[in-house]
Amino acid sequence: QVQPVESGGGLVQAGGSLRLSCAASGRTFSRYAMGWFRQAPRKAREFVAAINWSGGNTVYADSVKGRFTISRDNAKNTVYLQMNSLKPEDTAVYYCAAGPLEGSNESLYNYWGQGTQVTVSS
Repeated sequence: QVQPVESGGGLVQAGGSLRLSCAASGRTFSRYAMGWFRQAPRKAREFVAAINWSGGNTVYADSVKGRFTISRDNAKNTVYLQMNSLKPEDTAVYYCAAGPLEGSNESLYNYWGQGTQVTVSS
């Protein structure tokens, strides 16, 4: 069992960068795939990126490909989301989640963090 806790959100201008972190408690972190999702106001939560347990496989939503990079450090029980070339439409609460398999479906993930706000100004 793991408990993800996100950090690193904030306010940034369009074109800028942010790096989100997700620290997960528990000794079994390295066994889990990790995913990032986001939810904008009045919209459904959507998939952003995912990474398998070893970091050897990553998956991205089309809307963030080439701009966002997911990575993990199992020694630190942490997964990262590097966000570059940010756009106002990236504004959302970003959630980190852990599950047995990487993928874009929310049902793959058993454990969720509380979220961190990212606001991109134009």
